[in-house]
This record gives sequence, structure tokens and C-alpha cells, in this order.
Amino acid sequence: MTYSLAVDIGGTFTDVVLRHSSGVLTVNKVLTTHHDLLEGFFDSVSNVMKAAKVSPRDIDGVVVHATTIVTNVLIERKGPPTALLVTEGFRDVLHIRNEHRYEMYDPQIEFPDPLVPSELTFGVAERVRADGAVLRAPDEKQVEALAGKLKAKGVASLAICFLNSYANPDNERAVGKQVAALLPDVFLTLSSDVAPQIREYPRASTAAVNAYTMPISLPYLQGLSERLKREGFPNSPLIMLSSGGVVGAETAGRNPARMIESGPAAGALAGCHYAEVLGIQRLMSFDMGGTTAKACLIEDGEPLITGLFEVDRRWRFKEGSGLPVTIPSIDMIEIGAGGGSIARVDSLGLLKVGPDSAGSAPGPACYGRGGTSPTVTDADLVLGLLDANNFLGGDMKLDRKAAEAAVGKLGDDLGLSCPQAARGIFRVVTESMAAAVRAHATDRGVDWRGMPLFAFGGAGPVHACEVAALLQSSEVIVPPQPSVLSAFGTLVTSVRFDLVRSDLVRVNELDWVRVDRILGELTREATAALKEAGCSEDTVTLIFAADLRYLGQQSELTVPLDVDPRTHHDSNRIVDVFAPTYKRLYGVNPSHVPIELVTWRVTARGPIIPFNRAMNLTVTPGEPKGTREVHAWSDGLGVPVYDRSTLAAGQSIKGPAIIEERETTTVIPPAWTATVDKLGCIFTRKG
Repeated sequence: MTYSLAVDIGGTFTDVVLRHSSGVLTVNKVLTTHHDLLEGFFDSVSNVMKAAKVSPRDIDGVVVHATTIVTNVLIERKGPPTALLVTEGFRDVLHIRNEHRYEMYDPQIEFPDPLVPSELTFGVAERVRADGAVLRAPDEKQVEALAGKLKAKGVASLAICFLNSYANPDNERAVGKQVAALLPDVFLTLSSDVAPQIREYPRASTAAVNAYTMPISLPYLQGLSERLKREGFPNSPLIMLSSGGVVGAETAGRNPARMIESGPAAGALAGCHYAEVLGIQRLMSFDMGGTTAKACLIEDGEPLITGLFEVDRRWRFKEGSGLPVTIPSIDMIEIGAGGGSIARVDSLGLLKVGPDSAGSAPGPACYGRGGTSPTVTDADLVLGLLDANNFLGGDMKLDRKAAEAAVGKLGDDLGLSCPQAARGIFRVVTESMAAAVRAHATDRGVDWRGMPLFAFGGAGPVHACEVAALLQSSEVIVPPQPSVLSAFGTLVTSVRFDLVRSDLVRVNELDWVRVDRILGELTREATAALKEAGCSEDTVTLIFAADLRYLGQQSELTVPLDVDPRTHHDSNRIVDVFAPTYKRLYGVNPSHVPIELVTWRVTARGPIIPFNRAMNLTVTPGEPKGTREVHAWSDGLGVPVYDRSTLAAGQSIKGPAIIEERETTTVIPPAWTATVDKLGCIFTRKG
């Protein structure tokens, strides 16, 4: 009789899922308490345990946590004074960046300010050559003097990023060891530990991100672990990472750069779980919450993975306008189009929605918490898609008059009636999401047309059919309890840790002794992280990949390797994987050009615990519980409203219709038909 617990803290809501080994789920959803995230964490956990009539000591399974704490620290710039040590002569690495312009013809483009200011960036007289040879060892007296300066300036965290340290980390480690002895209270990040890869600026940026957020993440997760133990929970928490795995709290706390996309990653993994259960090879997960919407392409039951993403972009959709982080992450497109996204009139008199969000404080105008700006949720309420008296099952009443006032004022500015303005918000946000998904898929060489849309999040099922229509998809899948699916996703993933290390060499010149040493170090480190999370060594699966390119190219292509390269020492097997993958993506194959191996990748994965949902669907098809005036497609259309809990397996409902449950609402437009399958999923098809 095992219970497991998952908590996902989002920008607007905190979601909790309590899972029993029988497959029964108990869920809860509360507003995120940004002033103290643990307050909302334990309030929601208390509510769900009370509903299930269990105590902390009954939670003898895993406790998994996904959180936005790292993202919040970066966006709000709430980190403590952080310093950076670099190779002498490279103090401006964070300011010079990589000299790329994300908008070629705009002379006034903006970049986010570096997390570490110039006055806290110091050069160290040391040098490592590109081949790893130490040209100059650091001077201990200089490091001692720098430590005194760091102490005088009140530095709380330090990042060290020396030139070519990915090839040989000895100088970084020597300086780190000395600084740790001189300043034991200062948090320390070595770039050779968090991102041992080529390209100095992304590595320095990643180290700075990690150092800037560690003084927040580590105490937070340590405090979480201590409080869980104090309240009687038997097991230590596991923390969700951006790559889609979970690790122990101590490892996660010291590697906060790996946690940035933890919540969205969990949602994508839930999509993968249902793709496997439903036998669907290609799927697009669509997660629309209170702050943003996220989409992820799932092919062959697996999400796309990227080795580089950005945070704190000046322009949300402009690649290159943020801070790069070279950490393995599930590849998603994030769109500033959540339920709390604010609608406004721009300088050209056009209606725009997002990316600014009202969040949970003050929230949309209809929340009655002081918000006055019109948001997507306000528009949905005005259109009749939401029931003011049934939001969160009636636990949180919505203020329809406040929503009408906010949307009506926007309508006055546009010369439109209140329903017309709300309809405009609905259409604009739908178009924005579809356009972003199309661009994201096209950039990755994926044909997005016709892919089923897997919709979840608090607002996802409300907008999914309209987004699907714009993506030429004729099918939308809404799983049971979709609003808390990201939290559920943390319970269907395995313990996992991803590591990388650059080693630039031509494939036909591989030194297999060196390869064995590098891969051996990576596998030992990854396995140790899983053992901390409770996995025994004999249950760990190792997965290998490499970043390759043709000689002279700037960018690499990550390709999976079928077996451990240490078992065959055959460079031709690596070439045989890369060449067809490259041709499939780009349509050409310059086979006469030598191939370079840039980076090795190792993933350690623990066992996947099988899970089957326990669904008790009614036998008798449910009848509408009433009708509601809806203005989304035409003024005053009477639409039947169903309670999802009354729907039977095999039941079909023709649109327009609305299906309500405690945490969200599924909207079925005209010309669409919804069918409930035996797992309780709603399949909505056009035509």
C-alpha cells in the first residue's frame, strides 16, 4: 500500500499529486506563494493528504519536486553578490558574449545584463592550452590576495571559468580548493564541473548562472529535506531536472542550472508516458498554464533533447537575446501565452497578448486580488468558456464583473464591444501559440502538420482545439486530471543524470585510451549521483551519445550511440550513425569531408517504475448538467455543459460543448466531436 507524492510549483499555481500503488490519484491545486514557496508546498500537501486520509508516515514511496525557484531568481535578479574568476585578459567574457546579433539590422538591440558585474570579475594569471597542457599554473599568492578582495566585497558565491578548462580542469580545481579553504562560507562553482564543453562564453555563462542561484537553491532544498523529515515523511525528496530525470536534493541544490526547466520537463514526460500507453509514436505536448504555454515534440515516444537553451531573454522568441546555459534539457518552445498573459494595445493600435503575465499576485482581474489588467483568463470568463462559480471546484470564486470591466476597457480602446474584445484576445493568443509551435518544429526539421495535440495545464484544454486547427491537426487528446499533469509527470520518470565533456578530435584519429578515461570518469560521476538518489549500481542503465560535425562547421549534431564505445573501439560505427542522421536532417552528405567529434555525452538512468491508472468510469453516459451562453464563435450561443466525472467510456459528445472538472475545462468547438476512451482520456476530433 505505497503512496508517492509529487509537487510542481509553477508561476501561478502549485500542483500536487498523491499516487497510490493501486493507481488511484488524489490531486490538489493552490495559488503559488511567491513570498515563501514552502508555505504553498506544505499547504497543498496537507490538503491532498487530508483528502486521501493519510499521514506523512504513509508516504513511503518517492517524494518528487519540480520548482520554478531557479527561474524566478534569474528573472527577478534576486541572487546574492556573485563573483567570477577568469583567465587573465578575459575579464569581459560575459559582456562581449559571442558577438552574435539576434536582430541583424537593429542597431539598438538589448541583451540582459551579466549576472556578474565587471567589478566582481577578476583575472587570474594562469593558462591551459587547447590540448590540455598546463602552460602556467596559478600563483597561490595572487589567489590569496583575490580571496581577500572577495571577502571585502561581501561575495556570497563564486564561479571559476578558466580558458580551456574542459580539456584540463587542474588549474580550476587548484584555485577552487585554495579559495574553499580561505573562504569556507562562499558557495563555489567550477565551469569544468557544471559545463566542461568548448566555447568560452556559454561555459562562463552557465557557470555564472549556477553560482548566482546556488545560494538560493541549496538552502531551499536542504530546508525542504529537513522539514519533510521533521514532519515524518520517511524518504528524502527527489528533484526534477530540465533533462527529464530526477536526482537527490543535495546534487540538485549544487547544480541549480540543471533545474531551470524542471516543471515544463515533467509535463513533456507525462506526454511521453501517455504516448506509450496509447500506442502513439508522434505527439505534440501542449501545456498551457497560468503564466506561459509550452510545446514539446515527441517522436518514437521520446522528447527531443537539446544541449543549449537560454534564460532571461530580452525578447522571448529571439534566440540569442538571453543568457545561454549549456545543460542537457528537454527541447521545448515556451510561449508567453498563459492564462495570466496580459492583453494590451500596442503603439500601432493593434491588439497584443503577453508575454507579460499577471501571475498569481495580483493575478487576472477576475481573481479579485487587485489585478486590473485584462488577461486571457478574463477573456475566457467573459466568453462563457469558464464558470465563475466552479473555478477550482468552487473553492475559488471568480469575479465576472471585474473581468468584464478589464476587458471592456480594452474594448473601448479598440472600438469594440466587451465580447468582441474578449474574442480578439482568444484569437490572438491562439494564433501566437500556433505560430510559435510551427517555427519551433520547422527549425528542427519536424513536420508538425497533423500531429495529435496532447493538451494539459490549467488553460490547455480550453484552447487546444483552436490551436490544433491552426496546426492542421484533426485530433486533440486531453488526459484525466490534465491541470496537474506536470506534477504527475515527475512520478512516471526515472532517476536520471546527464553529463557531457568536450574533447575535440577527428573521428578517425580517436585515442581510445583517452576515450576510455573520459567515458569512465563520466560514468562514475553519473552513477554516483544516482546512488545518492537511492538507486543500486546494478539497476543503472548507461546511455551514450556524441556531438559531431563535419570539419569546418560551427555547429554540431547530437547523435545517439547504440552501445558503449568502450566495448568496440571502432570509429566507423560512430561515422555510420552520424552520416545518415546528418543527411536525413539537411538533405546532403559531404562524405569527402572529415568528421570531428566535439563532445561526449553520458546518461545514467535508473529503473522505470511501471504505473497503471485506476479508472472507474461510469457505465451510463452522462447528460449535460445545464447550458451556458458562450460568445467564442458567435454571440450568445447556448452550449451544453458536462461534468467530466459523469462521462462513460465510449461516450461521444458533439461540439459545441464544454466539459468541466475541478481544475480545468475542456472546450469542444463546433464541428468537433469528443469521445471518452477506456483510460478516461478525451479524444476530440474534427469532422
